Amino acid sequence: MTAPPGRLLAVDYGRKFIGLATSDALGMIATPLRVIQRRSRQEDFARIAAAVHETGAVEIICGVPLPPPGYTGLSQADTVRRWAGRLAAAVPVPVRLWDETLSSEEAADLLAEGVRRRRTRIDDAAAAVMLQSYLDALREGFAVPPAVLPAEE
Repeated sequence: MTAPPGRLLAVDYGRKFIGLATSDALGMIATPLRVIQRRSRQEDFARIAAAVHETGAVEIICGVPLPPPGYTGLSQADTVRRWAGRLAAAVPVPVRLWDETLSSEEAADLLAEGVRRRRTRIDDAAAAVMLQSYLDALREGFAVPPAVLPAEE
């Protein structure tokens, strides 16, 4: 399986910030794009839709932190899945979910090692880490992308 033709936009959902990253048109390299400070769902979705238009993205990959084995109750993954379903109804491209477990920690490690020096949030770097794992898994044949999310009403 290979990445779809065209750019992908990654979304790292957070309670206060949303990190965005994009891929190159060949689906090889993920790059941090920006961080959106959360306001309202409508405004957040409009800003993500604008990023889709700006980058020419053909699909959104939304990171979901999978709960640890044996976890019961409402998890962050449940919250993100519900939010991503609503996002799917608000943007002009398909939305897919991808495991983003530990992407923020990996991004923080990369930034601490000096790979990228910025005095801003790491959310967009986390989105890039998650998107790069998605692109690598597709290219190496280790992952088949999950079905596109249905839009929530």
